[in-house]
Amino acid sequence: MCATLWAGALARADIIDRIAVSVGNRVITASDLDREIRVIAFLDRAKGKPDFSPAGKRAAAERMVEQKLIRRELETSRYPVPSAAEVEPVIEKFKKDYFPSDIEYRHALADAGITEQDVKDELLWQRTLLLFIGVRFRPGVQLTAQEIQDYFDKVVQPAAQAAHPGQTVDIEDYRDQIEQKLTGQRVDQAVDTWLKEARRRTEIVFHEEVFQ
Repeated sequence: MCATLWAGALARADIIDRIAVSVGNRVITASDLDREIRVIAFLDRAKGKPDFSPAGKRAAAERMVEQKLIRRELETSRYPVPSAAEVEPVIEKFKKDYFPSDIEYRHALADAGITEQDVKDELLWQRTLLLFIGVRFRPGVQLTAQEIQDYFDKVVQPAAQAAHPGQTVDIEDYRDQIEQKLTGQRVDQAVDTWLKEARRRTEIVFHEEVFQ
């Protein structure tokens, strides 16, 4: 009887921790995927309930694949990483913004099926990702004066003139905004290119039965 119960427990554990995605020699389990969906929904209070649809699971899995690829890069290179203490103010602000008391916050965590450590881990990862992108890709972006002028002529000036007819539009009033916009676009492109190359070099297998 004990052997039967033990076998049943192992079978249930195997179901819970089925491999959802293999990323090289690393794996994302079904329970990892479940937790990711729950935590993201918890942090995005306006989003509503966790999305466990096939499309929702696939989107979460794609994010987690990218996370695995970036973590591997962080481990093999000397990129700076934030400390766990850095997310404490973020946690406190989140609690203050959305929960009347710490008890309400604890109840919400329980209702969501996650722990505060899950939330801290996600927030720490978000800061890690931003730092990695800033250090790895942003320094490589160089904008020319002509690119800034072209964006002003084609995008900013027409929009500003439509919003304020008859007013003079000076590029210097918008230069910082244009530089931030164009730099952000270039950084996003560089990240996308890097991720595509990292995916190409890595065997990634989605176990479709988990995404039904």
